[in-house]
Amino acid sequence: MYIVRDLAMPNEAANQEQDFLIELLKATYQNQEVYPILQQNLNKLNGDLALKLRKRVSDRFAKEPAIAINLARVIIKLSTIIQEFEQGNLASNLEIAIAGYETVLQVCTREASPKEWDVVQQALITAYQQRQLIVSRTIGELREQTIQTQTQINTLTEQLQEELQQAKLQVNDLKTTITQLKQEEGNSESKINLTSLIAEFKELKQRQSRVEQFTTINISPKTEQFNTAIFYDIENLTMGRNNPNLNFSLKEIQTNLENTTLVNKIAIQCAYADWSDSRLKPLKNEIQELGIEAIQIFDYSHKRNAADMQLAIDIMELAQSRPTLQVFVIVSGDGAFAALAKKLHEYGKTVIGCAYEVQINRIFKSVCDCFITIPAPQPKRKEIPINEVISESPLNDDILVVTNKVLQDLKNNFEQLSQLKEGGIILPKIHTILKDNIPNFEQEREKHGYRLLKNLLKKVIEGTDICLSSDNNKLILRETLTLGSNGSSNRTLNGSSPYLRSRVLTTNSVNLS
Repeated sequence: MYIVRDLAMPNEAANQEQDFLIELLKATYQNQEVYPILQQNLNKLNGDLALKLRKRVSDRFAKEPAIAINLARVIIKLSTIIQEFEQGNLASNLEIAIAGYETVLQVCTREASPKEWDVVQQALITAYQQRQLIVSRTIGELREQTIQTQTQINTLTEQLQEELQQAKLQVNDLKTTITQLKQEEGNSESKINLTSLIAEFKELKQRQSRVEQFTTINISPKTEQFNTAIFYDIENLTMGRNNPNLNFSLKEIQTNLENTTLVNKIAIQCAYADWSDSRLKPLKNEIQELGIEAIQIFDYSHKRNAADMQLAIDIMELAQSRPTLQVFVIVSGDGAFAALAKKLHEYGKTVIGCAYEVQINRIFKSVCDCFITIPAPQPKRKEIPINEVISESPLNDDILVVTNKVLQDLKNNFEQLSQLKEGGIILPKIHTILKDNIPNFEQEREKHGYRLLKNLLKKVIEGTDICLSSDNNKLILRETLTLGSNGSSNRTLNGSSPYLRSRVLTTNSVNLS
């Protein structure tokens, strides 16, 4: 009894729902009949009870780990009973059961309690399948209701249009009759008929006006509603965090989305980024003007998926809690969102993807109901001092100039300079450095015909003090030696002097050239 009784939170006022939960757990623990209790409290089997069950049980697990496994077995039994209970709201019953199963997994792990873990996993599979059937059935019923409503609207519109046409004909007939009576104004009987017809004419005109207004305004084949939520992956839009490119327009993206037939009105917009980064400051004004909520992401792990994970969590919460949201827009080309799109389809939602052409993951694009391509922003070019690019330089392509600048900057870093002098820097690390410092590095080098990184590096380092190691797997520093005798002046090595030679230092050997 201690296991169940102590579920009540101390210093918290008891309420009916809490008492009901405690009563259910007591009956289950004592092997009493639970169905009669459920039948008498159908109105309490709802989403609030599922939330309360999660909170109370999780708190108890944390405070009393010694009783956790016994309490977990009681929760499993109660969840099974409620899952099989066929009265009340079946969807709510299922959510309560799922809440119990999922909470139990906090203590019933595969290693600690393999038997209970296996039972819960099987029960959850069945529960998830049942929930999917209920969702699918509900969506089908809503669609059928929509079709019926639209049919009724179309029928009523046709009837009103016919009535309007008849009213117009009657108005024309009255106009002709009134004209004739005006010409016969001489006798009193004609005056009476004329007065009566004029009154009828006015009433008919008012009726015509009401029908026209109702037909053109109140009856609409498409009901506008706030059905869309948009989620912006800012790091994807800026093409990385190391050198963010802000040459894009959120307003243009929003306009393109509003022009699709799937989007009625936008209800929610969220943009995910580390907004403490001062480089993103130019975006803040546009975000405020468009009504976009800036979601702050602190990426403690220094990985690229922190914003993606928060975005996915928020989308799934809204998909379950906001039934009016039917269209979810993910502004990103990241392939990791393919699984999220599939899950949204299970909930009967429509998914629109939006990304630059060069960043679209083909799997993510294939599972979206619609994909909008936006033009890639112009690459953010680094300013290179004029004196670093001489007219005789063979580096006449932008990608070569910028790559050379990044390689030369390695010598400004003490650690990297030491590596260049002593053992060299391996090409995979050089590849990473170039990608971090040059926007669209992969696309640019392939566009200029340098499919292999090694070929690009060979071209860039021609005539410089950096060279490839003998096995072509590292970049190392070439030290130029000037040789002379008897204190004579030395000349700079240009490849033709017999008195000069360069020395390539490696950790294992010395190569002379």
